[in-house]
Amino acid sequence: MDFKDAIKQLADRVEKLKENIQTEEATKNAFIMPFINALGYDVFNPLEVIPEMTCDIGTKKGEKIDYAIMKDEQPILLIECKHWKQDLNLHDNQLLRYFNVSKAKFGLLTNGIIYRFYTDLKEPNIMDEKPFLEVDITDLRDNQIEELKKFHKSYFDVDNILSSASELKYMGELKAIIQDEFNNPSTDFVKMFATKVYDGRMLQSVIDQFTPLVKRAISSHINDIINERLKGALTVSDTNTEVQHKEETPSEAQTEIQPESKIVTTEEELEAYRIIQAICRQKVDVSRIAYRDAQTYFSVLLDDNNRKPICRMYFNTATKYIATIDENKKDVKHAIESLDDLFQYSEDYFKAIDMYETKE
Repeated sequence: MDFKDAIKQLADRVEKLKENIQTEEATKNAFIMPFINALGYDVFNPLEVIPEMTCDIGTKKGEKIDYAIMKDEQPILLIECKHWKQDLNLHDNQLLRYFNVSKAKFGLLTNGIIYRFYTDLKEPNIMDEKPFLEVDITDLRDNQIEELKKFHKSYFDVDNILSSASELKYMGELKAIIQDEFNNPSTDFVKMFATKVYDGRMLQSVIDQFTPLVKRAISSHINDIINERLKGALTVSDTNTEVQHKEETPSEAQTEIQPESKIVTTEEELEAYRIIQAICRQKVDVSRIAYRDAQTYFSVLLDDNNRKPICRMYFNTATKYIATIDENKKDVKHAIESLDDLFQYSEDYFKAIDMYETKE
């Protein structure tokens, strides 16, 4: 099993077992020791992993770190563990104290789900206040797996990790700032854009006027980018579907004359379906997302099953609605102004899928 598969298998394990893990020790045994093992280290070999390693801190003797990963008889990674429900923000000072009296270049604070990696980028031998890498093992991206892989026994190289640590740290901080500005634009941020389109004095009333406009403009631009990427990603899928339909189309001799249908599937409905399909492919295979049109509404279904609606669209009225599905499989209608608004209800689509998957 390669590293990526091992980490993903551990992520599945965490999701299945976490509610049954009641103590910090159980968290270590069920989640953190398997993680260390996935990094290629033998948790039962004291030449590679030392549990409860003593880290004397000044006059305080007998202080112990949960695990120390060893190389050439020296610690290279200190690991401080907490129960999976604990907030790690309350415990980073403890790891900092251990790090500062150790020769280890890296520290890891984890509750078995969140993994925070620290080093000393700001001041030598003093652990930085903020981690250079933080991952949620239940929500891993491929680039994060590659960063974790650098800590694997077979690939571990201090210089290699440090060369990317600085970039990771500042990229993470910049992303957090950008996200915060997008969600709650600051006065300076609003001014930066408003002054490019507004020639008058930048009074507080003008800033108040432009703040929601800037926020909506950013949201709209992000949706446009996503739409373009989704269209590109779906091109191959749509092409394959068209080929399949052509292969399944009966000959004229086999086709019976059908009465004219009152159902008209519009291009807008199909475009909305493609958006929902692309969103839901994050949750299930895209081939499982289907649609059926009716006279009064357009349904997006899981497994082409009428009893598994993901959402319904009511586009045949003056006000258009997207209906999400509640736990009783009832429609919850939301008025929309454009197809961009469909992205607002992604979590509702996911909840509907989870509801059907759980019942199975």
